[in-house]
Amino acid sequence: MNKATKQMTKLFAAMAMAGVASYSVAADTIKIALAGPVTGAVAQYGEMQFIGAKMAIEQINKAGGVNGAMLEGVVYDDACDPKQAVAVANKIVNDEVQYVVGHLCSSSTQPASDIYEDEGILMITAASTSPDITARGYQLVFRTIGLDSLQGPTAGKFIAEHVKPKTVAVIHDKQQYGEGIATAVKQTLEAAGTKVALFEGINAGDKDFSAMIAKLKQANVDFVYYGGYHPELGLLLRQSAEKGLKAKYMGPEGVGNKEISAIAGPASEGLLVTLPKSFDQDPKNQALVEAFKAKNQDPTGPFVFPAYAAVQVMAEGMKKAGSTDTAKVAEALRANSFDTPTGSLAFDEKGDLKDFSFVVYEWHQDGTKSEAK
Repeated sequence: MNKATKQMTKLFAAMAMAGVASYSVAADTIKIALAGPVTGAVAQYGEMQFIGAKMAIEQINKAGGVNGAMLEGVVYDDACDPKQAVAVANKIVNDEVQYVVGHLCSSSTQPASDIYEDEGILMITAASTSPDITARGYQLVFRTIGLDSLQGPTAGKFIAEHVKPKTVAVIHDKQQYGEGIATAVKQTLEAAGTKVALFEGINAGDKDFSAMIAKLKQANVDFVYYGGYHPELGLLLRQSAEKGLKAKYMGPEGVGNKEISAIAGPASEGLLVTLPKSFDQDPKNQALVEAFKAKNQDPTGPFVFPAYAAVQVMAEGMKKAGSTDTAKVAEALRANSFDTPTGSLAFDEKGDLKDFSFVVYEWHQDGTKSEAK
């Protein structure tokens, strides 16, 4: 029995079960794994990814699906933990799912993508920004967000040209994403002639940053760039204010979460953050924004629209390939451009976007943001 026959047998068996509804009548459902943190410290970012991807699946299905088949999103929780991400990737293989939107954290995406490439599974991450992920010549790995090699220089140039601090510290959480982008910022600052007085790491999950703040005060630091996620930066901001450190802070898209305001309170006011463009503010996306709001979902998160776009280009790639064969779909993704809510997307040979830009925003303590000047 070949694979197609097996799939049709499974479909008819499922349809025969009493009380079980099927999205598709004449073809199999195409499952897409939605892999990211459902639990853990950065579950808020996972939720952004999930709501974006699920909305795309819903709207594509309403429009008739893909080549006669309906899409089905299946959520897998990796808790932003590399070991759990490997377990999730192996489960996706065992579940015979051929497409993945995820993972979210770069440190999880990298080992998971090794498995997907080996097993012929096509993956599009809407959130992982580490350049290492697409630097290995893989054919089935893509992303709908920019790289830290772009985001880091965007931040570094803004610091050097607009903030012009006297003494800068660059700190990070010792993880692939955080240390990688912190290094890119440090290199950009030094190339611009801005001295970095301190380049050090803290441990993800730490709660007390007294020792680090003491170092920053001793070095007379008036600007701090932090590479990592919002739970640690929120505490750093709050404790810095409590201990009288007057430095201004900046971070990457991993800190651009309303939860940082809940953690840091008034100390989050004026934080600088690099984020993708506010796609929810684009007039052409207002119908989509209203669709999210109708579900009581927040469309403003940085990964919502890139996740929507990931599903959309995946579906369009299947249509252009006239197939769900992942190698053929990957070829179609590289050979075409796609009109999405995040703009016209085209991929290079590595699976990265040919064009993407990060914007520097000023964060406010009420959880809103405005473009920094």
